[in-house]
Amino acid sequence: MGLYIRIVTSVIFLQNVGTSGLRGTTPSWSKGYETWDCLSKLPVVKTYHGVDWITQGPRMTPLTPSCRYSVRVSPQMANRIVDSARSILNKFLPDIYIYTDHMKGINSGKSPGFGLSLVAETTNGTFLSAELASNPQGQGAAMLPEDLGRNCARLLLEEIYRGGCVDSTNQSLALLLMTLGQQDVSKVLLGPLSPYTIEFLRHLKSFFQIMFKIETKPCGEELKGGDKVLMTCVGIGFSNLSKTLK
Repeated sequence: MGLYIRIVTSVIFLQNVGTSGLRGTTPSWSKGYETWDCLSKLPVVKTYHGVDWITQGPRMTPLTPSCRYSVRVSPQMANRIVDSARSILNKFLPDIYIYTDHMKGINSGKSPGFGLSLVAETTNGTFLSAELASNPQGQGAAMLPEDLGRNCARLLLEEIYRGGCVDSTNQSLALLLMTLGQQDVSKVLLGPLSPYTIEFLRHLKSFFQIMFKIETKPCGEELKGGDKVLMTCVGIGFSNLSKTLK
């Protein structure tokens, strides 16, 4: 369910930056391939303006809405996942909301599975997310719901510690939007760069001949957690020429 994980966390990021409009269902696994059903289209954006994401917020909000989803498994899996995740998260924040999304029948796809998507929001509207899903049937070792819930909670705490205005999963997406933006200065504050993001920066240089100014921001009174990285660039002024087909 790797593609599903990337889509869910990316939708959260796109909603945060104002480019929402994508909804979908749980992926269906059969014979090694997956399908994703988009119920609505992303809006056609002609240009993307420069951004200034440098304030991550001083603290988390009291309420953290998250989602537990499952298909073709017992509904009791939901309680086991939620209880195990709460056993870790409630030590830091007592008011946590995790709602369940259980699917069955034809709409549930072709193989059983379950997962957990956790989202943390800061007081200024920055979203940090983490997600884990069970392995597809016949691929990899089986995972208990309790282990999945605890591991996902630890991943969210790691994202909060890393900090920044974008979680590690969507660092590359934020840098791509900055690259395709108008010819204006864009800035974003990130946590430690992931190996994927470092390689993605090399691709941006190869395809767009663009380089980022990288400034290290050590943690202190204003920046909690791990060391941060301030990324700055000037967009290439890309303009979308596509048109909506009727």
